[in-house]
Amino acid sequence: QVQLVESGGGLVQPGGSLRLSCAASGSIFGIDRMRWYRQAPGKERELVARITINGEINYADDVKGRFTISRDGAKNTVYLQMNSLKPEDTAVYYCNALIATMSRPNTYLALWGQGTLVTVSS
Repeated sequence: QVQLVESGGGLVQPGGSLRLSCAASGSIFGIDRMRWYRQAPGKERELVARITINGEINYADDVKGRFTISRDGAKNTVYLQMNSLKPEDTAVYYCNALIATMSRPNTYLALWGQGTLVTVSS
């Protein structure tokens, strides 16, 4: 059983910072691309940032210059450093990754974490 577990969410004032983590655990053969999504109340889930296995990175336009995605291959973990947070960044943030297990090393499946709530408010 492989799972993704996010952490690091919470309440922060506008202009503040948070660092989200998403750790993959279980019988992992390999991890391809990793992504962060978010879903605000009443809105659809949207892609925030993504990083490939080769380190290629893309961001949504409204977080460019404020958010930084990174990954630690040795720890099977992806991070999202969020600076200059705005009230409109309030959402549940989800981690998504393509993961192959030891039992099926040739098959990469997209897995989701349970989400972590980020609230930006004064």
